[in-house]
Amino acid sequence: MPREDDSITLIDGRPWYAANELLAFLLELAALACLSWWGFTVGPDGAGRVLLGVGTPLSAIVLWSLFAAPKARWRPRLPLVLVVKTVVLGGGAAAVYGVGHHVAAVTMAVVVIANTVVAEVFRRSPATRPAGQGPATRSPESR
Repeated sequence: MPREDDSITLIDGRPWYAANELLAFLLELAALACLSWWGFTVGPDGAGRVLLGVGTPLSAIVLWSLFAAPKARWRPRLPLVLVVKTVVLGGGAAAVYGVGHHVAAVTMAVVVIANTVVAEVFRRSPATRPAGQGPATRSPESR
């Protein structure tokens, strides 16, 4: 007989892991938006702004998809993945700083660092499950 809390399936059976992964995705989207904002704000007038506003986040997307995404074409070891994440997510925070919102930039940087640390801790710790339940579903990154 299913329990009430069985109606929602969470990643790896851990609600905090799922919440942190959602936060990571939102931070990735925010970094892309911040890079675009920076490009459209600081670039030279006309085509230069469009080139920076579109090209900067597009470059970040290509870099992320090649090396840092869960299904990346080339999945390097953790140190290089963290370098790519630092470039993209840290670049988003630096972009916010560059358009003059210093407190927001520092806040974003702190949240990105905390999210990354928590994500790595969750990825290294096995999911615990109550007795009598089947094996937990593994996240795509752990495969």
